[in-house]
Amino acid sequence: MKQFNVPVFYRSSLISAIKSQRKASDKLKKDFSPTLLDFGTIKIYLARHFGFCYGVENAIEIAYRCVEENPGKRIFLLSEMIHNPQVNADLQSHGIQFLQDSYGKTLVPFESLTPEDVVIIPAFGATLAIEEKLTSLGISPHKYNTTCPFVERVWSRGEQLGDKGYSLVIHGKPQHEETRATFSRASSHSPAVIVNNMQETIELGQYIIGEKDPAGFYEKFKGRHSEGFDVTKDLRHFGVINQTTQLATDTQAIADYLKALVEKHFGEKDAEGKKRFADTRDTLCYATNDNQTAVRELLETKADLALVVGGYNSSNTSHLVELCEEKLPTYYIKEASSLVNENSIIHFDWRNKVELSSANWLKQNQPLTVLLTSGASCPDALVEEVIERLLELVPGSKGLDTAKASFEVA
Repeated sequence: MKQFNVPVFYRSSLISAIKSQRKASDKLKKDFSPTLLDFGTIKIYLARHFGFCYGVENAIEIAYRCVEENPGKRIFLLSEMIHNPQVNADLQSHGIQFLQDSYGKTLVPFESLTPEDVVIIPAFGATLAIEEKLTSLGISPHKYNTTCPFVERVWSRGEQLGDKGYSLVIHGKPQHEETRATFSRASSHSPAVIVNNMQETIELGQYIIGEKDPAGFYEKFKGRHSEGFDVTKDLRHFGVINQTTQLATDTQAIADYLKALVEKHFGEKDAEGKKRFADTRDTLCYATNDNQTAVRELLETKADLALVVGGYNSSNTSHLVELCEEKLPTYYIKEASSLVNENSIIHFDWRNKVELSSANWLKQNQPLTVLLTSGASCPDALVEEVIERLLELVPGSKGLDTAKASFEVA
């Protein structure tokens, strides 16, 4: 796989050594067992896969190259490069401005742009309308396009299905940048609708088979279906594609449910022999799958608590937290300073979108066992800093040099 030129301050010598050793001993990535870091009074288990994925490293490399190639020019990002506050702050420190926030709210009017300005498309991609707007202003949306290749693969798969006469159900968070971009492209060539979860999927199914009045669909899914969408006709042949950072199991469950529903109601094929449901499992992101599988394996280890590091608006990180919460006390943190002291931790409630401060989070039993992972947009340097902070808070623990010596870190 391609090696990217990512700023060294995002790297961790310890994490890099661990990942290199695991990769060398497991080239086919069949071993998802965690890595144990034993510091005596505290044992830290690292997930097999975590941190920057291919798409994130690709985006960061392009963004910093853009800065180098355009001295003196105004440089804008369509929205956050990735969902990590430290990375976005670093880019802003280099003079990059955001045109929009993560929900599409305008921060810098497009009308203020000139052909001399540079616009970077983030890893989530952009809608067709935004690409057309930039082009009309004399700005290329393609020169510094950091859209994740795996997101583009979803778009390509959706287009292929549209060419074959299939409609599309998109599993994603309706306001997420990636989902908005995917919906834009899907609805340009196919009838399309967005579902957020299984509950909405079940309700959509009731409209498909006529259990609910179709009029209710247009209110329930307002702003989430393509123009002219006919719920009584357009979902007799369809496939499911997804926002690549969703829980893979959730997307598969939604696809399985809808497939069974339409085949039972309409039959597996129509009168011309065309399948009702198109298989689209190949749109699931490999990094999302690997990170989630690694967390499931991590959770087989008996532990006192789990820490998940990442930006609060990171979809893939929130799903890792969701998995961990099913098994043990879990804290969603953004950096090492979130571990205030042994009695206080600042963490995020991803369901209610609020930051919390909790007491007595660090159990006093020894050895303390902690499970640790991070989202796909989280720099490894932050994970190492969290490890260092844990060692500071647990009395009698061995220093970080213990782990560095074990993994031959220079």
